[in-house]
Amino acid sequence: MAEDMDIARPADAILGHLPMRDENGEIRPEFVAEITRAIHEADTAPLREIVAELHEADLGDLVAALAPDDRVSLVELTGADFDFSALNEVDDAVREEILEELEPETVAEGVRELESDDAVELLEALDEKDQEEILEKLPQEERDTLERSLLYPENSAGRRMQSEFITVPPDWNVGQAIDYMRNTPDLPHRFYEIYAVDKAQHWQGAISLDALLRSRRPVPLADLIDEDRRRVSALDDQEEVARMFGKYNLVAAPVVDTTNRLVGVITIDDVVDVIEEEADEDLKALGGVTSDEELSDSVLTTAKGRFNWLLVNLATAFLASSVLGLFEGQLEKMVALAVLAPIVASQGGNAATQTMTVAVRALATRELGSNNAFRVVVREALVGLVNGVAFALITGVAAVAWFKIPGLGIVIGLAIICNLVAGALGGILIPIVLERVRADPAVASGTFVTTITDVVGFFSFLGIATLWFGLN
Repeated sequence: MAEDMDIARPADAILGHLPMRDENGEIRPEFVAEITRAIHEADTAPLREIVAELHEADLGDLVAALAPDDRVSLVELTGADFDFSALNEVDDAVREEILEELEPETVAEGVRELESDDAVELLEALDEKDQEEILEKLPQEERDTLERSLLYPENSAGRRMQSEFITVPPDWNVGQAIDYMRNTPDLPHRFYEIYAVDKAQHWQGAISLDALLRSRRPVPLADLIDEDRRRVSALDDQEEVARMFGKYNLVAAPVVDTTNRLVGVITIDDVVDVIEEEADEDLKALGGVTSDEELSDSVLTTAKGRFNWLLVNLATAFLASSVLGLFEGQLEKMVALAVLAPIVASQGGNAATQTMTVAVRALATRELGSNNAFRVVVREALVGLVNGVAFALITGVAAVAWFKIPGLGIVIGLAIICNLVAGALGGILIPIVLERVRADPAVASGTFVTTITDVVGFFSFLGIATLWFGLN
């Protein structure tokens, strides 16, 4: 009896007495330490029990928390109990590192247990040679399915779709469809509708499960088929697909090829991933960071990825500084101008960033287009004017109190009004123009907008000061 309790103790201690997460939802270091100990001691029983019970997202977090060598060991020690879909929950760099260390046979066994969309997501990050080594280990039918999906363009619906779906002839009745699903052992893990197709797999329409289950067995499926069901092309961009899901409140959408043959289905869980990826990409782009940068990247990789935009920013900073050079004599005569000039540029830059953030997001979600562009531009200009007047009064009073020069308050006030209006216009117009020329406004807008507000801020402030105080 004591021996049995001792055998059960490691798993019980980890799972029962030591929860994975604390009250803030963070992974407990003690939990990771216990897993690490079990890995180093090759104590497979508790490890298998743990990975079998954890949700794929939690398992992914656990994998990310382990040391690099322990990650591979965890997969190898737990074998078939390890859910390879958990690797889709970790950073790309971590996933690639694990897959490169594992034997192709091990990866192939894990891929076989995944739905096609998860398997494609796992494989697409690898180079063609590694993909081929893994695909060669799969049965021919599964290999063909994955290879077809991998042939679709990156970020397309064809890459996101799962190839497991249920099709029925349109001339069946409800009873036949239900019996078919009951007697088919390899149904998709989760589905929301079934699809009517002809003998050549051409899409005829969709039948929702709720409509099917509410109908009596003799009712023909033809009475339930929704021929106008929204569907997507396998070549459609995943961002457009996500936008359609949000607009029409979809939970699933059939995917057809160029001949209207049904080739897959996209479900809401895939779309949520797309939305998160696109939002993450836009956020990084606004900061001049490459979309594939991850926290797990090395110092050298991260530095190289950020270098180019920092170099562009340096060039634009020299451009802004050259404006100060035009007023070198005036700055020598009135030191207060050198002290206050950065304030004007900074306020304009902050206002422009606010406008630019709203504009880039509105363009991405198609809320801003040619039909309302003029109205939005005018609105942003007026917002810049209102805030400009407000901050002109605040800054003007502060400048006079600081330097005891009455005219300085008027000069900096006028300059701030000019720069906040310029910043608002730049923040909205530059993303619109970049969108029209098919450049990514999230990537390039920040540098251009900052340059405009720096140049306009310095030039307006020093130019007005030159005229007001008669400086030469």
